[in-house]
Amino acid sequence: MDTTAADPLVGTLLDGRYRVGGRIARGGMATVYEAVDVRLDRQVAVKVLHSGYADDPDFALRFQREARAAARLAHPNVVGVFDQGRHDSGQSASTLFLVMEYVPGCTLRELMREQAPLPPARALALLEPILSALGAAHAAGFVHRDVKPENVLLTDDGRVKVADFGLARAVATSDQTTATSGVLIGTVSYLAPELVVDGTADPRTDVYACGVLLYEMLTGAKPHQGDSPIQVAYKHVHTDVAPPSHQVADIPPYLDALVARATSRRRESRLADASVMLRQVRRVRHALDHGESDDLELTRDLTPTTAVSSQPPQNRHDIEPRVRRPARSRKGLLALLVVLLLGAGAAAGGWYYGIGRYRETPELVGMTMREAHARLGDDAVELSGHRRYSETVPAGEIISTDPAAGERVLDDGTIAVVVSKGKERYDMPKVAGLSKQDAADTLTDRNLAVGDVTRRFSERVDKGKVIRASKQPGAKLRRDTEVDLVVSKGRRPIDVPDLVGDPARKAVSALEDAGLTAAVTKRFDDEVPEGQVISQSPEDGTLFKDDAVELVVSKGPQMIEVPSVFGQDEASATATLEAAGFDVEVQKADAYVGFNRIAAQDPSSGDLAPKGSTVTIYLY
Repeated sequence: MDTTAADPLVGTLLDGRYRVGGRIARGGMATVYEAVDVRLDRQVAVKVLHSGYADDPDFALRFQREARAAARLAHPNVVGVFDQGRHDSGQSASTLFLVMEYVPGCTLRELMREQAPLPPARALALLEPILSALGAAHAAGFVHRDVKPENVLLTDDGRVKVADFGLARAVATSDQTTATSGVLIGTVSYLAPELVVDGTADPRTDVYACGVLLYEMLTGAKPHQGDSPIQVAYKHVHTDVAPPSHQVADIPPYLDALVARATSRRRESRLADASVMLRQVRRVRHALDHGESDDLELTRDLTPTTAVSSQPPQNRHDIEPRVRRPARSRKGLLALLVVLLLGAGAAAGGWYYGIGRYRETPELVGMTMREAHARLGDDAVELSGHRRYSETVPAGEIISTDPAAGERVLDDGTIAVVVSKGKERYDMPKVAGLSKQDAADTLTDRNLAVGDVTRRFSERVDKGKVIRASKQPGAKLRRDTEVDLVVSKGRRPIDVPDLVGDPARKAVSALEDAGLTAAVTKRFDDEVPEGQVISQSPEDGTLFKDDAVELVVSKGPQMIEVPSVFGQDEASATATLEAAGFDVEVQKADAYVGFNRIAAQDPSSGDLAPKGSTVTIYLY
């Protein structure tokens, strides 16, 4: 049955940004989905907490705080936290979610299911990056609380990453999920006794879980079994973890001792934190790599102070036999001398290969490489390493060493150092004038990110080009800083008003108020009064700022001087007036006598009259 198809979250757009895809895994606390960050177009993993958590406002605040803190935990073996939020579909209860780095591959649980028990060297190689991640967390004040195979991810290219930093702590501090209420945080098979008894946790709680994890990788089984979780939890409190060698042959005593030290029921007997355990794991790996199957010093160093020997006590009669001492001959003395010399040589060799060829690593943290070389002087020990960014250590100074100060290093060995590159900062590029896509590509190339994108009209910047950014060019920015962009929508369109029939002054003012200009021409018009708009172009539609609208304004009718036709005959007078642009009306004067000459005219000669108007002539 395809459970994903019925999952209402599949296909949902969380926070308007994360498109939820198929389900990856489901646990007791949350479900993990593949998703796509549509803003940055990258694949992420979204962990959605089960219903009920978001209903508690105190828990929601703790969840947000712990997620922000976990996002600051930058380590190559830690699954990165990108974002957190709350989703409310409007149809059901809201949910809290966490956006994390997507890690393709499998979990340690899947690997153990197929391959456990693992060879000791393989188990320790997998444990090292887990401890490295936890060590960084412990140094930053984090306790994971839920270290288990399901939270260890193995990438396709062989990297190891630990997930869920901060989430278990947020749940553990919830009023609804405390030890006193009977709810245990963490998978029961990996719970330290103190979590079972009183719900307290510190870095040694994670050390205990790593010890159980190592036992399970070495043997293929969990150290404590039971018919119910309560029975398993009871055994964590009251029963020591057995040596892995009881289950798998050829496991050296110092590896048994490492498991015993990490899983001691007395918290104060455990290794102090994951970094300390990491150093001991490296000592054990060194012994394994050099075929030292029975390193008594290493075994003794790792054995918990409260550990009881697995060997039964000897009977007093077995350790006090009465032996008759025979007389020694010269030959016997010589043999004894040879034995003593060989023993001394062996002891000296053992001392040299066990301790003598090592020296103590000096304190180099905070020095420059030049100062570190000066500190080593003529020692054969070499320095090698790499550089990485640091928000706290100035550029050029040593952040850490491996081995750490006080630990052993071969006389002619190498100390790996990490040198600070200073704060990781990138120059803000100039993106104004670029297309939105080109600006996004430029920011990505500088390890920056696109933030909010808003669009505005611009009279100077072409449509689709960036008007400005929220950061000034040349500003020093942290990796993945989000830069907001303002992108041009092009020139703002202006509606052309209807101005026909309006007085010219009013029409010009209306255009200027709208951001347009007027191109005015005038002409005579017999019908439109002088000063009014006869026509415009364009008549409607939209223009842009400072574009012109052509206005034709009336000059009124054209005025012509009326010529004199006094004394002319009717035909001549009519021809003269019509040639001047007038219509002619002929009337007989009151004293008409038949001479057929012009006695008077209206308008009179010399007057101005509109072209095309009528001039009346009177005959006598």
